[in-house]
Amino acid sequence: MKKLTVVLVASDLEMPASVPQELSAAGVDFRERICQTSSDVPSACRDADLVWVMGGSRIVTAETLPDLPRCRVLLRTGTGTDNMPVSGATRLGMYVANTPEATTHAVAEHAIGLIFAVARQIVAQDRLVRQGIWDRDRAWPNWSFEGRTLGLVGFGRIAQAVVAKLRGFNLQVVASDPAVSAEVMRDHGAEKVSLEQLMIRSDYISIHAPHLPATYHLIGEPQLRLMKPQAILVNTARGPLIDQVALTEALEQRRIGGAGLDVTESEPLAVDDPLMKLDNVVLTPHIAGYSDEFRRNFWEHSVKTIKAVAAGGPPLWIVNPQVIPRTS
Repeated sequence: MKKLTVVLVASDLEMPASVPQELSAAGVDFRERICQTSSDVPSACRDADLVWVMGGSRIVTAETLPDLPRCRVLLRTGTGTDNMPVSGATRLGMYVANTPEATTHAVAEHAIGLIFAVARQIVAQDRLVRQGIWDRDRAWPNWSFEGRTLGLVGFGRIAQAVVAKLRGFNLQVVASDPAVSAEVMRDHGAEKVSLEQLMIRSDYISIHAPHLPATYHLIGEPQLRLMKPQAILVNTARGPLIDQVALTEALEQRRIGGAGLDVTESEPLAVDDPLMKLDNVVLTPHIAGYSDEFRRNFWEHSVKTIKAVAAGGPPLWIVNPQVIPRTS
């Protein structure tokens, strides 16, 4: 069997020595060619069977794909693939793969952490105490969990992990995801509802949908106006899923209780952004997927799916299952 040629074109993490060793042992011709611009990709990857992007780089574009005549797989280490030319790759018969299981638990735990940070006013209380202010009335936690409703926008691996991790809090769980059946949701302890019903019924809303043209500003002014006055909105998915201007207005006017945002429409968030001044929002720097196991998981899951392809199979986690794969 011919060796699989793999080229890593973008990475923001130091590679462990074990990675090239494992790939070589699996019969993979592995090369690292870190490209500075998309125009560098064709020459670096002209004979690559698999082009590998570690992280959120947008170095591989739809315009470069026709110049990759042998490429059968685009691998994006991470969960979201909004930085990858999925439609273009599908048209050309290329699998697009990711490594969602590498960050599932970390993102789920961060989403839960944001819910608690806002609901229990932990960040506000910490700031007051550090200022020498010991006053419970200044950041009173006006939320409870027992018997409340959690709404999940998107019901993939991460949302399902959120449900499992919160099981002991006796929450009612509703979910909205056109790609997931009511039966699957029910098996994971959630009730399938429309997005509108989710916004109306939920006390806590956590977003776990992919960033696609169809999900841009999925949560906008109309949806925010459906929320309960005390409801909390959390986003650990992608910033553009929420209309940030509309969210800021809803928070400023206290039409909703609060928000926990790991992602925003523009990153990093500008220091003069109105969100920075609000005491009913908790902000983190797109760090939900990170943990002490982050680097190891990213490399291990990437190597695992490359080995699957080298053995003659498809990638382990396919983003575009509708693709008709090219054979050469």
